[in-house]
Amino acid sequence: MAHAALVLIHGNPESAIVWGPLIGALDRADAIALSPPGFGSPAPSRFEPSLLAYRDWLASQLELFRAPVDLVGHDWGGIIVAALAMVRPDLVRSWASDALGVFAPDYVWHARAQAWQQEGVGEASVEEIWGGDMAQRLSVTLSLGMTGRMAERVAAGMDLEMGSTVLKLLRSARQPAMAEAGRLLTGAAKRPGLALIAVDDFGRASGTVAQHEWAAQHAGAKMAYLEGVGHWWPEETPAPVAEALTTFWGNLQDSA
Repeated sequence: MAHAALVLIHGNPESAIVWGPLIGALDRADAIALSPPGFGSPAPSRFEPSLLAYRDWLASQLELFRAPVDLVGHDWGGIIVAALAMVRPDLVRSWASDALGVFAPDYVWHARAQAWQQEGVGEASVEEIWGGDMAQRLSVTLSLGMTGRMAERVAAGMDLEMGSTVLKLLRSARQPAMAEAGRLLTGAAKRPGLALIAVDDFGRASGTVAQHEWAAQHAGAKMAYLEGVGHWWPEETPAPVAEALTTFWGNLQDSA
């Protein structure tokens, strides 16, 4: 099998810097962290944030690689990864996502996302979260459950452009949009997939454990139950995820 590069896609409100600890924990010298437009990289002037727009953006990036890649996504990055795997399995050797639960038919957006989806309320929330100085943004990341270096790094990368992107993206994703997107989950079964289930993600922003399981089953994905792992694992608890991914990839090589 041709060599597969590792491509990492982060989520909201992060930038690619959050992948440093996971890359350090993995024995992969080929890791490439791509920043979705508006999340750590400028959005093109005509780019309209939506799940389909980000899926097509990711496809355009992966088409530049010589061989199918190992794709890993976190938070909204995980949603984008799964959406790509559903319709462009030719671009991936394998895929892993910690956000499959959002595709379950009974998924309900978390409270903050529901606020962003409301006119006026969402704009006020963005101003509060993304519009302050560094100290204010740091208080926001801490309130989201981030700690230490990750809280500081994420706060440093937050700006109003990202906030505006979040509003457009979440409004495009009002239900039943995600449930409808989930109807294509079986397409992702054409390539080996891994559902990263952060057992200690108390906020359940990406769905309940049962919702993750439902989506994983429909996508034909293996499941890794990550004990002691919360939502912000890329920097805070990368070791268990690195172990799960390494085992997953190792089994791919064994069966190649």
